[in-house]
Amino acid sequence: MKYREILLEQLKALPYFNKETISQICKQYEIKSTTVDSYINRSLAHKEIIHLKNGLYISADFYHKNKSDISYSFYLANVLRMPSYISSWAALQYYNLATEIIHAVTSVTPKITKTYSTKAGIFEYHSIKKELFSGFSLVKGRFDFFLASPSKALFDLLYFKTRQFRGVKQEAIDALIPELRIDIDEMDKQEREKLYAMIKKYIRHE
Repeated sequence: MKYREILLEQLKALPYFNKETISQICKQYEIKSTTVDSYINRSLAHKEIIHLKNGLYISADFYHKNKSDISYSFYLANVLRMPSYISSWAALQYYNLATEIIHAVTSVTPKITKTYSTKAGIFEYHSIKKELFSGFSLVKGRFDFFLASPSKALFDLLYFKTRQFRGVKQEAIDALIPELRIDIDEMDKQEREKLYAMIKKYIRHE
């Protein structure tokens, strides 16, 4: 079996990998480590692996087997930019609160705003103040991912839409929610209360 076939077979089982992963497999099978870059370039050319960002990849085989599983996309979003959590449009759609069709996985991070456009999807990251990097939890499953609560997901969306609630009154926020086609009536009463409590607290402190 050729070294490319050996590597590809091993990488097919992984949800993602980097150059270090390939180097470790090379050592295990006594493949020359100098073949790592060559393998990556050839596999990209043959569309056997997918480039996510500098030094990070997934096998095309693993992706096509799992691309219909939203938890895999959310998992990848968490991996692409750490720390981060799924929020805003993507989380609201996950909770069936957004009626708009979402074409990107939206996340929140304390790092700078950034977008990764890959063959595995578009991943958008919006920067938020460190003190607001909260209100999320780990969703366990085949692919684990960090997800905002319904109230925090909507808070984050409004936070970015209003440019951090600058000069915005509560009445304007109430009018903005239906304009964004958010079905807030479907949100649990306690979550709605948490949302308005967060907004009032933030505006008061600002």
